Amino acid sequence: MKLQTEKATVVFNILGFTVMTVLTLACLLPFWVILSGSFTSEMEIIAEGFKLWPSQFSIEAYQSVFSNPGQILRAYEVTIILTLVGTAVGLFLTSMAGYVLSRKEFKYRNGLAFFIYFTTLFSGGLIPWYILIVKYMDLKDSYLSLLLPFIISAWNIILMKNFIKSIPDSIAESAKIDGAGDFRIFWSLILPLSAPGLATIGLFMALAYWNDWFLANLFITTEDKFPLQYLLYKILASAAVLKTDIAGNLSPDMKPPAETLKMAASVVVTGPIVFLYPFVQRFFVKGLTIGAVKG
Repeated sequence: MKLQTEKATVVFNILGFTVMTVLTLACLLPFWVILSGSFTSEMEIIAEGFKLWPSQFSIEAYQSVFSNPGQILRAYEVTIILTLVGTAVGLFLTSMAGYVLSRKEFKYRNGLAFFIYFTTLFSGGLIPWYILIVKYMDLKDSYLSLLLPFIISAWNIILMKNFIKSIPDSIAESAKIDGAGDFRIFWSLILPLSAPGLATIGLFMALAYWNDWFLANLFITTEDKFPLQYLLYKILASAAVLKTDIAGNLSPDMKPPAETLKMAASVVVTGPIVFLYPFVQRFFVKGLTIGAVKG
């Protein structure tokens, strides 16, 4: 009986590892195609399509992306600063709001939570929001117009509140008996215990800041203030226009790197943020189960 159980366990492990390996390769395949396409010549992609390995190795797409390296580095700097500052400040404000709404002694918490939740159901619309940012807050062509819209979210507050509620009340009560105030309890006890929730929400916020180009399209007019995503968007748009306007005048052996440029831009944009994930992976699964029903 024991031998059969061990054999069944071995078979299950082999099947499990096989299935997970196949799924992992299936998930990695698109990234590999993008990376391979970025190092493929434009003519090869036009003639043969995308392949797992380029027959003609080319860095023409990266030369086009980094044709003005100072501009790219400046865009990287803007995006990194916005991501770090926005995520740090946003996590602090979100965790404080979640802590307040999770305290039973705060008698207005249900009403305030309802008003926060209500904002997820209805929106004022794009035009009133634009008027608010540009006319009343006077943030046209300002870094604050890129920072403030993502700095706090009703969904993140609700998520954080549910996670903090899972922390035993006895921890805060014992700290109060020892004379600790609310902010000391929040800073010294609640925040360290909320690491999984903070890592999960922080990753969501960092991705939002890193991937945003729409706010820059609306509010930013100075090129030195362009974030990375918007700068690469303009580069791709320029390449598409170039391909449309002059493709008929080019010889068959010369084509503007439109397709390979898309792949290279994807690598440049997603590469740094992909490397962030392993650092928060151990918190991610636990953070996603915030508020889950426990049996």
